Amino acid sequence: MRNQLPAFFILLLASTFSVVLNAQTPLTESLVVQDVPGYNSWPVIQALGSKLVCIYSRGTGHSIGEGVRGVWARTSEDGGKTWSPETLVANSPDWGEVTIGKGLDENGALLVWIRRCGKGIQHDLYRSEDGVNYELISTPHLDPMPMQITDVFSVPTVGLMALWFQGNYGDNGPCHAWGTVVSTDNGKTWTQNIIEKEISKDDWPTEQAAVYLGDGKILAVARVETGKCQKQLISTDYGKTWTRTDTNIADCMASTPSLILDPKTGLLSNYYYHRGKGILRRRVVKPEDVFENSQAWPECEVVCLGSEVPWDSGNVNSTVIDGVHYCAFYTGKAPNTSVVVAPVKAPEK
Repeated sequence: MRNQLPAFFILLLASTFSVVLNAQTPLTESLVVQDVPGYNSWPVIQALGSKLVCIYSRGTGHSIGEGVRGVWARTSEDGGKTWSPETLVANSPDWGEVTIGKGLDENGALLVWIRRCGKGIQHDLYRSEDGVNYELISTPHLDPMPMQITDVFSVPTVGLMALWFQGNYGDNGPCHAWGTVVSTDNGKTWTQNIIEKEISKDDWPTEQAAVYLGDGKILAVARVETGKCQKQLISTDYGKTWTRTDTNIADCMASTPSLILDPKTGLLSNYYYHRGKGILRRRVVKPEDVFENSQAWPECEVVCLGSEVPWDSGNVNSTVIDGVHYCAFYTGKAPNTSVVVAPVKAPEK
């Protein structure tokens, strides 16, 4: 009898074990968007009314510059269960095209940033009213030329805005920069603003996701290239000036974040894929709790599981329809990977 644990200790251990299991139980499973042979990758996803539009890139491997790499789109009207036939968006033989950002214009039409990589880098902005037919509306001449321009969002009194970053992934020197581009004519032309330049790789925020909170406040989170925590970027003056800090989010190896702000509950969801672990994670917070305290992000939830191969999975991008968040990412093992979408109920508290 002396070797037996008291009953309340047994209950405590069982309760603790249950909490650990529940914390690791995925909230949902993914649905296939595209899994034809090839490196289907780097998707963005956007709601057009009740329709989902997923735009993605396909090539032969984890390479952005191969000429055979192009961009395609599929649409779904049943929450990602079935998808329309593939539509070609862009596939120039001398350029590798990659989807890098999405959003809506002032009329509610879909905007998609596509990076062309070949003899240098260029960025094309396409517009679509139905997710099937696409029109090139802008190829801005920017200096410095960004490595990537991210999702488009609207800022009152300013116009359409997107964040960008520029630099060399393999260079540890102070040659990295980031900033914003702003359009006042619904995406036809863009003005570039440099926020920081000649910063180190450790300080470099990449693949930023941003939301407008109101009263001139913008909150963004960013991937980092050195294996440390996500960065947080905030502005209180409609994006003119910014403050950059580190967060307490460390389970995010080379992870592209995606943010959704729920106007009804005021809750902010931060989605990111934990590369090497194969876990799509979510952290839910009231923006005011972290806006000036980037170390206060709460613990994560496990949304969905994917491939644990570090570079052949990841890069989440999200959208929302009727209280459901749809998170697109890619998963698999080279040379064949798939684009999938994870539908998950929006948090209520």
